[in-house]
Amino acid sequence: MFEDFRKQIDDSAFQDGEQQEKPLVESYHRQSHFLGMTPVQRFIVGLMLLLMVIILGVLFLLVTSKIVPPFLS
Repeated sequence: MFEDFRKQIDDSAFQDGEQQEKPLVESYHRQSHFLGMTPVQRFIVGLMLLLMVIILGVLFLLVTSKIVPPFLS
């Protein structure tokens, strides 16, 4: 009974050794994707956020009468 266990251990050790001898191919080029977006998509989202902040800022200034367009004065 113990001899069978020894044979199984010896057989599995050789199989693991063969698998470890194969060269491992790893890709060192890691692409960073923020929320799964490409750089172009991130740029467009950033540009849209910038435009929204500008538009909301101008609207806030108009509502509070800090600026007045020339055609309304």
